Amino acid sequence: MSLSQALTTAMSGLRATQIGLGLVSSNVANVETPGYVRKVADQIAITAGDYGSTVRVAGVNRELDQYLQRQIRTELSGAGYASLRSQMLQQLQSVYGTPGATGTLESTFSKLTSAVQALSTSSDSQSARIAVLNAAQAMAQQLNSMTQGVQSLRASAEVQLSDAVNVANNAMAQIANINAQLQRGGQNDGAAAQLLDQRDRYINQLSELMDIRVVTGDQNQVNVFTSSGVQLVGNEAAQFSFNAQGTVNADTRWDPDPAKSNLGSISVNFPQGGSMDLLATGAFRSGKIAALVDMRDNTLVQAQAQLDQFAAGLASLLSDKTVTGSPTTSGAQSGFNLDLSGLQNGNVINVTYTDAATNTQHKLSIIRVDDPSVLPLANSATNDPNDRVIGVDFSGGMGSVVAQLNAALGASGVSFANPSGTTLSVLDDGAMGQVKIDAASMTNTVGGLANGDPQLALFTDGSNLYTGAFSSSGAQVTGFAGRITVNAALASDPSKLVQYNASTPSGDTTRPDFIYKQLISGTQMYSPDSGLGTSSSPFKSTLLGFLQQFTGLQGEAASAAKQLAEGQDVVLSTLQQKFNDTSGVNMDNEMAHLLALQNAYAANARVMSVIREMYQTLMQVV
Repeated sequence: MSLSQALTTAMSGLRATQIGLGLVSSNVANVETPGYVRKVADQIAITAGDYGSTVRVAGVNRELDQYLQRQIRTELSGAGYASLRSQMLQQLQSVYGTPGATGTLESTFSKLTSAVQALSTSSDSQSARIAVLNAAQAMAQQLNSMTQGVQSLRASAEVQLSDAVNVANNAMAQIANINAQLQRGGQNDGAAAQLLDQRDRYINQLSELMDIRVVTGDQNQVNVFTSSGVQLVGNEAAQFSFNAQGTVNADTRWDPDPAKSNLGSISVNFPQGGSMDLLATGAFRSGKIAALVDMRDNTLVQAQAQLDQFAAGLASLLSDKTVTGSPTTSGAQSGFNLDLSGLQNGNVINVTYTDAATNTQHKLSIIRVDDPSVLPLANSATNDPNDRVIGVDFSGGMGSVVAQLNAALGASGVSFANPSGTTLSVLDDGAMGQVKIDAASMTNTVGGLANGDPQLALFTDGSNLYTGAFSSSGAQVTGFAGRITVNAALASDPSKLVQYNASTPSGDTTRPDFIYKQLISGTQMYSPDSGLGTSSSPFKSTLLGFLQQFTGLQGEAASAAKQLAEGQDVVLSTLQQKFNDTSGVNMDNEMAHLLALQNAYAANARVMSVIREMYQTLMQVV
């Protein structure tokens, strides 16, 4: 080998060693940098026959375990979903309070029943009457406060969705920008490796927000899709848009129909034009965005429904009066008469009849409606799975009511008539004998305080009675827990807690006894919207039983979400540690590599020094 060949070999070794030293320096400097992948030089030996060999650095490689990287991205999405859901459920749990603890809805309800029980033993005591009103006021305020808490969480989810969209847009834009830089620049140099690290960090950031699929192409390019197949990043980045709403309350709901929705939705706008509503298509299945949408549109809506149904039960069990129809005949027809003078918007007429041909019993729930725009009512308007719901517009008078009912029942054999005034007759088919009217009754909401009935509207919907009405703005039950209040007339005259007519004797406990009995043992069916029961088998219970069930359900959900989040964290941490072990920087290995490089550098430098001395000797000889 000639001196020039030896010099070329030594110089190539020095250059390769210098690059290696630079990479070790970069690795050590970034040992704590999240997402940094260890870099190594890709060295190639070049042999030139009798002319010796040299070494060339072909590029910079990242020691990346792509399988682990894919797993981490999947778990990032799952951990993001579980963690955020757990956080919000813990916040919801703080709104509900710990079951059995003081200051909870259950303890407030217990104080109300205790105050009513005390009134039953001392009905003439003014202090006992005031105590009942104070306890009722505390109950109403607690429901109001809990509604504010639930809706604040929904509003927070709306804001966080807006923030998540901004983060996602930035991440997608950065991924597309780095794609372009990699396509323009070198494909395997140190700068490209740094760009790949940066792009991986943005992809991981996007993975926390949503479940994505990353496809690697030529020239270090990547395409990013949602797991449902919507492309987010290619040569260019798509962009999300979110139409955030300023006000979030119990009446605001998201709907796939934009005309009906009054909460924000996420749409994707494609680079070449066109857009898609990602919430309507169910594109988000995991990640923080999916958790926020689920909390805002499902979990917290269900929590509000629980509070609303409890409030509705509290009001209606005390104020609703069932009136049984009186038997009547009309020619060969027989049935029952009902006086509808006390029937209010939302009140129900119940009719039971038997089809003689099949010996099948049928139940009708006829609901008074004063706003025809809500008709027809769905069968879910009541919680009874076995009835047929018929909404009737009462704004046109009794003649219109009878006409609507007869049209709805058609050839069933059941007919209706209006013999006089506000009387409604429910009649069978007479001599044909195909139908038998078994029973007819109606449920009226009692509004007066001294009308001779023990029923009492202790709780009202602001200044209005709670009747379960339906209107163009929605069902009265929706958000009722946020509006429930103590009847202002009772606050002005507490004596009406006892005096149910003008001649109620001193010491009479009829009304306090009725209130206490309804609070303790009154039962009703609850909608499956509360998370309890199903549409075919609704949950039926007392107020306390329902309260304990839904607060227990919430506690279990919060506990389960916390356990899931902790489990996801363990899985993610384990994968991250494995990734760091294989692709991260190990200081011991780097120091050993540094020592080897220093030795190599010294050896190559020594070779060059010897060659220089040999050249000097040769020059002196010449």
